[in-house]
Amino acid sequence: MRAAQAEIGATTADANLGDPRDRARLSAPARKALIRIAEIWELGAADVCRLLGGISERSWYRLKEAPKPALSQDMLTRASALVGIFKGLRLLFSQPLADEWVRRPNRHPIFGGRTPLAAMEEGGIPKMLEVRAYIDALRGGL
Repeated sequence: MRAAQAEIGATTADANLGDPRDRARLSAPARKALIRIAEIWELGAADVCRLLGGISERSWYRLKEAPKPALSQDMLTRASALVGIFKGLRLLFSQPLADEWVRRPNRHPIFGGRTPLAAMEEGGIPKMLEVRAYIDALRGGL
């Protein structure tokens, strides 16, 4: 997991996700990270599919098995946000809280009493990025 996190986290900042070569290079580590995060967070296929933009469960199972084709720009953006959230939670909280946090109701205004998972599923990439920024702000003491 750490290798996949490091690869996608370190290279998405410098990558042009519109470039097919960059997407091809980042797809394998992103796939590994998504699969591992789904396992650690104990997400069902339906949750993962909503987080990945409403893909079908069949597409999720194919994505888990097939090393190709390259993931889309949308999918890589989602993977990058989820990896950032995962890493931030692991730095901020001890286990098991770090791994359960996304499934716990949260009173912060960006969640409105929902779980962070439900908020991200409903809000898509903008909400994922907002959650990532929130976690980063907590880590920075803001």
